[in-house]
Amino acid sequence: MGVMQKISQHIKQKGLRATAKKAWKHYVFSHQELLWMERDLVSPVPPHKLKPYPPLQVVAITPTNTAAFARHFGDRVQTMAELAREGHTGHMHLDENGDAVAFIWGAARNYHDRHYYGCWFPVKEGEFFEFGGELSRGYWGTALSMDLQTQMWKAMLEQGCNKVVDVCEWHNIPALKLHIRTGYKEQGRIMNVYELFGRWRFYRETHYSGSRLDTLRKPEHSPATASVA
Repeated sequence: MGVMQKISQHIKQKGLRATAKKAWKHYVFSHQELLWMERDLVSPVPPHKLKPYPPLQVVAITPTNTAAFARHFGDRVQTMAELAREGHTGHMHLDENGDAVAFIWGAARNYHDRHYYGCWFPVKEGEFFEFGGELSRGYWGTALSMDLQTQMWKAMLEQGCNKVVDVCEWHNIPALKLHIRTGYKEQGRIMNVYELFGRWRFYRETHYSGSRLDTLRKPEHSPATASVA
């Protein structure tokens, strides 16, 4: 399908204004805000109502076993091998057929994200940077989204880390809500990623006070009290 056909189809589906906005971001200028989050590695995960899932095998990702990603993450096979060769800690969760249905990565040193955002994420002593967590569609909404992280926290705790840090895109509401449910706290820092004409990228860190996530939190209901006449 050619570019004009794609644009025409998008206009029919989303409307002219939405199409123009998307084209501007893709071809002219875009700005992403990545909120820094943190959490200790030992506090229990708050109760949740996520669905259970079938038993899976947790395997360390190495440069030689990334063929397991072919079925559900076929475009990531090479990337997974490169990250493993760089010495980062990676876990994949395998189903009964030996196919990876989820993965996650941890870096205990400054991480250069050359595969996606293109910038450096600094990591302090005792911390590790968590990135790349993803589940195949069949496991969305299951407790695997929690277990994927806690398994990584346990592994990094054994490596001497005491805190996990990561970034989350401001417009990714489901991911932000997952961070809230998992007990993450905001650091008050934002990594700003700017892209111009789909070619040049610029980066700048800014700070804020208070919370930007309060509007996403579920209101706490006070227990009902009987009135006395």
